[in-house]
Amino acid sequence: MPVSCPTCKRAMDPPPEGAPLPFCSSRCKLIDLGNWLDGRYRIPGEPAAAEDILEEIAKAHGPSPESDA
Repeated sequence: MPVSCPTCKRAMDPPPEGAPLPFCSSRCKLIDLGNWLDGRYRIPGEPAAAEDILEEIAKAHGPSPESDA
């Protein structure tokens, strides 16, 4: 079954040995990462408040060492 690179849309049938799937190359993989880091891709929904994010992290990992001081 052919696979298409999500960045350049190149068809890979079969994917090259060692290809960083689902991408056809490391270059396409880095382009995709850059798009996420630059905010070009977005997940739908309301943005989370920083306080909510910090609260979720604290619940998952326990209190930070700085909070003991």
